[in-house]
Amino acid sequence: MTARPLIVVGDGGHGRVVREVMRASGSHRLLAVVDDCYTEAGERDGVYYGPLLLLRTLLADRADAEWIVAVGDNAARRALVERIGMGEERCASLVHPAACIAPGVPVGPGAVVMPGAVANPGARIGAHAIVNSGAVVEHDAELGPFAHLSPNAALAGGTVAAEGAHIGIGASVIPGVRIGRWSVLGAGAAAIRDVPDGVVAAGVPARTIRRLAELPPPYAPQPAGGGR
Repeated sequence: MTARPLIVVGDGGHGRVVREVMRASGSHRLLAVVDDCYTEAGERDGVYYGPLLLLRTLLADRADAEWIVAVGDNAARRALVERIGMGEERCASLVHPAACIAPGVPVGPGAVVMPGAVANPGARIGAHAIVNSGAVVEHDAELGPFAHLSPNAALAGGTVAAEGAHIGIGASVIPGVRIGRWSVLGAGAAAIRDVPDGVVAAGVPARTIRRLAELPPPYAPQPAGGGR
């Protein structure tokens, strides 16, 4: 398999981890890192570095190049995807070779699956989602778009972590429970009943401790070839 050129959006800590997943998987090779921490474009060791504007230039020049947003914060990741404003046909997904993904489990565009993660039959991993190190998506569970399953967190069978949900480190969701859109389940929490949209829940068992700000509308991907 020929490694495809990849443009990674984001040069923070999560971005470095995503680049390591890319390297380990062998599916892609690093073409560029784009982040607005750079004020101008440059090249180092065969890799381009520059502001977000460089992304479109490189995609136009390289028909085989793909891109991925490598930012750990769910809301910031969605904002960047919407700012890029392109269809997802050239958006890569990455799976570390030390992850265990059952055959047929869909991994959406822009999603990243870290080492030691497990996704069992019937699981679904949405666009731009993160399955972090050692996390488990059990049978028939769904991790929605822009959701983040933190290290050693677990979604039991038939659960849903809806769009933008953040499941904290070591948290667990028992079978059949839904974590609402853009809600946060705190580290080490155990959700034994549904968590509504747009709240922070914590504890064992998890209870709502506060509401979040107004939620964004449901995510709608740009059509193929779309852009602003």
